[in-house]
Order: sequence, then C-alpha cells, then structure tokens
Amino acid sequence: MKQVASELTIRWGPFLDNHSQSLLSSWAGDSPCNWFGISCDSLRGTLNSLRFSSFPSLIELILRNNSLYGSLPSHIGNLSRLTILDLSVNNISGTIQTSLGNLRSLSELYLGHNNLVGPITSIGNLSASLTALGLSYNMLTSTIPTSLGNLRSLSKLYLGHNNLVGPITSIGNLSASLTGLYLSSNKLTGTIPASLGNLRSLSELDLSDNNLVGPIPPEMNNLTHLYSLQIHYNRLSGNLPQDVCLGGLLAHFAAINNHFTGPIPKSLKNCSSLLRLRLERNHLSGNISEAFGIHPHLYYMGLSDNELHGELSWTWEQFNSLSTFKISGNKISGEIPAALGKAAHLQVLDLSSNQLVGGIPKELGNLKLIELALNDNKLSGDIPFDVASLSDLQKLDLAANNFSATILKQLGKCTKLIFLNMSKNRFAGRIPSEMGSLQSLQSLDLGWNYLIGGIARELGQLQRLEVLDLSHNMLSGLFPTSFSRLQSLTKVDVSYNKLEGPIPDIKAFREAPFDAIRNNKNLCGNATGLEACAVLMKNKNVHKKEKVVIFTVIPLLGSLLGLIVGFLIFFQNRRKKRLMETPQTDVSVRWCPDWELCYADIIEATEEFNSRYCIGTGGYGVVYKAVLPSEQVLAVKKFHQTPEVEMTSLKAFRSEIDVLMGIRHRNIVKLYGFCSHAKHSFLVYEFVERGSLRKVLNEEEQAVKMDWDKRLNLIKGVANALSYMHHDCSPPIIHRDISSNNVLLDSEYEAHVSDFGTARLLMPDSSNWTSFAGTFGYTAPEQDCMD
Repeated sequence: MKQVASELTIRWGPFLDNHSQSLLSSWAGDSPCNWFGISCDSLRGTLNSLRFSSFPSLIELILRNNSLYGSLPSHIGNLSRLTILDLSVNNISGTIQTSLGNLRSLSELYLGHNNLVGPITSIGNLSASLTALGLSYNMLTSTIPTSLGNLRSLSKLYLGHNNLVGPITSIGNLSASLTGLYLSSNKLTGTIPASLGNLRSLSELDLSDNNLVGPIPPEMNNLTHLYSLQIHYNRLSGNLPQDVCLGGLLAHFAAINNHFTGPIPKSLKNCSSLLRLRLERNHLSGNISEAFGIHPHLYYMGLSDNELHGELSWTWEQFNSLSTFKISGNKISGEIPAALGKAAHLQVLDLSSNQLVGGIPKELGNLKLIELALNDNKLSGDIPFDVASLSDLQKLDLAANNFSATILKQLGKCTKLIFLNMSKNRFAGRIPSEMGSLQSLQSLDLGWNYLIGGIARELGQLQRLEVLDLSHNMLSGLFPTSFSRLQSLTKVDVSYNKLEGPIPDIKAFREAPFDAIRNNKNLCGNATGLEACAVLMKNKNVHKKEKVVIFTVIPLLGSLLGLIVGFLIFFQNRRKKRLMETPQTDVSVRWCPDWELCYADIIEATEEFNSRYCIGTGGYGVVYKAVLPSEQVLAVKKFHQTPEVEMTSLKAFRSEIDVLMGIRHRNIVKLYGFCSHAKHSFLVYEFVERGSLRKVLNEEEQAVKMDWDKRLNLIKGVANALSYMHHDCSPPIIHRDISSNNVLLDSEYEAHVSDFGTARLLMPDSSNWTSFAGTFGYTAPEQDCMD
C-alpha cells in the first residue's frame, strides 16, 4: 500500500493545487480507509462471482472485516502467486475448500470469525511455506489432524473457539519453529502429551476451556521462552510446573478452575517479568508470605479459593503496578498490613473469607479503590474515616465480621457505590440520612446488626436500588412515604424489627414472601400474611372502645381491690426482705460487650420464653433454644420464680454460677453468662446439639447409631469430667446428680456434663450434708464419705 500511495502521489501531485498537495501527506500507512478523500464501506455479497483467473499476479488478498457471505469458491485456488489470504471477520459459511492446497506460495491464511463448518483434515495439504494459519471462532469439528506436522514452517496456529474433539497427542509433531499455539474453547480431551516439550520455541500456549485431565508433564519445563501460558478451565491435577518462569520471560499465567495441588511454583518468586497471574479455584497450599518476591510490573494477582496460609507480609511498596489483588477463600491470618496503602495503583482488593483479625488500617484510605471486600473474616473495631470516604468506591463488602460503633455518615460521599453490604456485624445507632446520597446504589444490606430508630426517609431517594435488606435489627416506626419512589426495588427483607403501619405500596413489598416481613409490630398492607390496613385500624378502634369501658368501670372496682392487694404486697415484701438480704437485679452476659443488646436478643429469640422454644424441663427451671441475630445458637436455662420454689431456685441458680464460672473442660458444658433480674433469672450456655443421653437412648433411630465405640467414648468423657472436678479443681466440685438427663451429647456424640444446680464445693472443713440431692443412681464417693 505504501508503494501504491507513493506512485499515486508522483503521478497526480503536479496537477494539484498547493492545498490539495498538502492533503496527500495523509496517504501513508497500510490502511487506505484512513487516507484523506478515501471512504470505505463494508463489502457485501459473495466471492463466487469473482473471476480469480483474471488476477494471475495477485500476491495479497485482504478482505477482512466486511459482510461477505456464502461459501468459499473452489476457483480461489487459481491465485497461484498469492502469499496472503485474509477473509476473517465475515459471514462466510460452508467447508474449507481443498483447492486452497493449490496455493503453493501461500504463507499466511486467515479464515477466523466466520461460520465455517466441517472437518479440518484438509489443512495438512496446505503450502509447506505456510507460517500462520488462523481458523479460530468458527464451528469446525473433527480431531486435530496429524498432517499438521507437514507444515514445517508454521509459527502461529489459531484453532480456538471451535468444536474440535479428541486428544491433543498430535501437537508434539508440529513445527519446531512454532511460537504460538491457540486451542482454547474446544472439546479437547485426554492429557497434555510429554511431546509438547519438543516445541522449545513456544512463547504463547493456550489450552484453556477444554476437558483436559491429568498432570502437567515435566517436559513442559523445557519451554523456557514462554511469555503466556493459559491452561485455565480444565480438570488438570498434580503440581503446577515449578520452572514455569525459568526463562524469565513469563508475563501471563492462568490456571484457574483446575485441581492443582501443592505449592505455588518456586520460579514465580523472582519472576520480575510477570504482568498477570490467575491461579484461583484450585487446591494450592503453602505459606503465602514465602511465595512471592518483587514484581514491579504485576498488575493482576488472583489467588482466591485455594488452601494458602500465612500472613500478607510482603514489601507492598514494590508492587507499584498492582491494580487487582484477590486472595479470598484461603486461610490467611494475622492483620491487614498497613503497608498495603503503599501499593499506589491498587483498585480492587478482595481479602474475604479468610482468618484476618484486627481492624481496617486507615492507610487503605490512601488508595483509589473501586472494590473492597473484607467480608467473612474476624475483623473488629470501627471503620476508619479515611476508608469510609473513598470517593471512587463501587463495591464495599464488610459482612460477617465483628465491626462495631455506628455507620459513618461519610459513606454518603461514596457516591459511586453500587454494592454495599455491612450485614452480620455489631453496628449500632441509626441509619445515617447521608446514605440517601448514594444515587448509584443497587444493593444495600444492613441486616443482622443492632440498628435502632426509624428508617431514614432519605433512603427513598435511591432510585436505582434493587435489593434492600434491613432484617434482624431493632428499627421502629413507620416506613417513610418516600419508599413509594423505589420502583426499581425487586427484593426486600425487613423481618425481625419493630416496624409498624402500612408497608410501601410498591411491587417489591406486595410480592415479598412472609418471611421477609415477619416478626414486626403491626405491619399491614397488601402482602402475604399481613392484614389489610383497614381491618387492622378497625380492630384498633374496637380495642379503644373496650378500653373506654375498662378504664371507667374497672377502676371503681379496682380501687377497692387495690387496697386489699396493697396490704398483701406490703406484707409479702416484708417477708421477702427477711428471706433475701439483697435483691438480685444484676444483669451480666460475659461473652457480649453490650449486655443490654444481648439480653434483648435472647428475649426476642425466645419470644419472651415462649413454650415453642422449650427443649427441656427440670426441677428448677426450663431450658430454651435461642438463635441470636449473629446466628449463634444458645441454650438458656430459665429458673422458676413462683413463691413456692423461689428460694430453692435461687439457691440452685447461685450454686450453678459459682461452680461453672471457673470451669474450663471439653466435657463440661460451657457457661457463657447469666442474668439475675426481678422479672426472670436465667443462665446462658453453649447449645449441645443432640440433647440429653436419655433422649438419645429413648429414640430407637438415635440409639441404634450409638454403637459400642461411641458409648465407650461417652463413658470416658464423663469420667474425664468427673476426674477434673474432683481432682483438678480447687476446691473440688461434687456434682451430686450425674444421670442420663444431665449428660448432653454434641453432633459427634461427645459427652458434656450439665446441670450443676445441686453441685457443691467440697471445702476441707465443710460440715456433713444430711440430705441426698439429685437422682438416685451414681453418687460421688466423696459425698458418701461426708454423709
């Protein structure tokens, strides 16, 4: 083309004025469509009407990126001097013509991005001087023919994105000068042949998205010129090639979604040429802190969903090109290093589903993050001001951690946020009104926290919001009228709050399942499980009328009755004061930093000790199952507080606290905390899944599963617990009621001794116990000695 442009300039130049001659300077390069005065339209039609015999001297035929259709004409083989044929990116159909084998001078053939079908067996008959063959993005079938080995000058072979089947054993016979082999997105099967190691000139190898299995042959370590290795989306196993970067040229390496095990290749540690690394969704193991060194050009690192451990103790300022770092779903521990803030180009950071502890370093606020995922870790503390002000942030996921304090209003400045998940934490306070500024937000999840107050009316400004979850909080009041504007909303969950009044009259609420709106305070509206608001208001009016009668008639009778009751209460209180030196009004929940919230959670989880949550009864109280908003399951033992048993229950309550507060043993039920209140007193235990030994033995199906090995292990567990109490506690503890009712079994049939209401501390100078306590059966020898 450059020669043609030069000839035309010489021929026409003298006849053009000065202005027109100046425009001829654009007539350069290989794309005439970019020359001034030349316009190009996409060619339409077929090749069948062309008389190729009229172009005996044609050397290059390039018709790529047009709208040609129909099949390849057989007489195209008459272009005997043709060296380059490029018909790619058209709509050509049919099969590959055998007449292409007549083009003995052909060095480059490109037929990719068409609709060709059929086998590729004939391509082995092409010109021996062929250096590049492109057939990608068609619908070609058959296996890879061994005749491809005849093309001894071939350096680039593009067969990706077809329907090729069978093994790839024949690729080892390809030209030794091959530098690029592209077989991705086919249906190839079998293993990678050892003969692949013969292709020592390979710089780009793409076997991705097939059904290849087995290990990587060690001969692949011979490929020391590799620049790009793509083996992702197969079923390969074993170790990754350890010397994959031995030549120091590797830039792109992807092995996603295989079954690789073992360590990250050792040669990657000093692979300074690396640009993009994708090793996600394998079973790779090893210490991450020892696997990498200095990678100044690396811009993408994906290591998620493996079994890597260790801490992120790298020299992060030397990762000065890194823009994406994903290592979720591993066993990474320690704290998030503050030095991550020195990875100046980092935009996507995913550390989710690991074992990270501590807080979020404020240095992350120095970055230009677009995505930040820290969910499913053990992080705590509050959100740093600088991190909450990341103005470019589009995704923020902090779910399932132990973050506390309030939700910072600075989040309202993250106006590009699309996804925000802060659920399953300990955030308290109100939803900040500034969140109404997040106009791009599509998903908002604040569920399973301790949020209070009304729903901010500004949330109604989130016109693009599709998913809203405010469940399992303590939100109250009416829905803001502004919620009627949330027309994009498709999924909503506001269950387990204290909301009341009509639900918003929009599709998301009308079609919401009852589980998404249940456990609130008098919600009404057109949704499954709710009363119509008119009916609810009518019932309220009836109640009001009843209250008028009650408040006028009953007080007259009540005045007289009140005098009588007053005297009874007065004398009863005097009696209680004589029996109890100090009133028990303490509330303590030791595992929870905010006892008021935990107390409220227990009351809500059991619906104020509703019998439906009862899992056991005893002489001193009832045991309930409580599932907290954090999904922690507890056993709550509530003591009887009727006048007849009050003092006995109180003694048992105090005894159980005194005994269990100092015990730490795997076979003794763990006491988390207690509540002693004027209304009710209860103990909070770990929940032991299978319940009592008596219950298991009385259920035939459960009893059958308790083979002799399990029973022997159970006996050992109880014996270990008794030995610990009798010999390792100071002073020793005597349970006094070991029975099948008081031995609990967990999911692994491990024994846990419970119910210490009759237990006693064995003081050296204690007096005899004159009465027997507990269940007849086993009695501690120490008790017999004292009696």
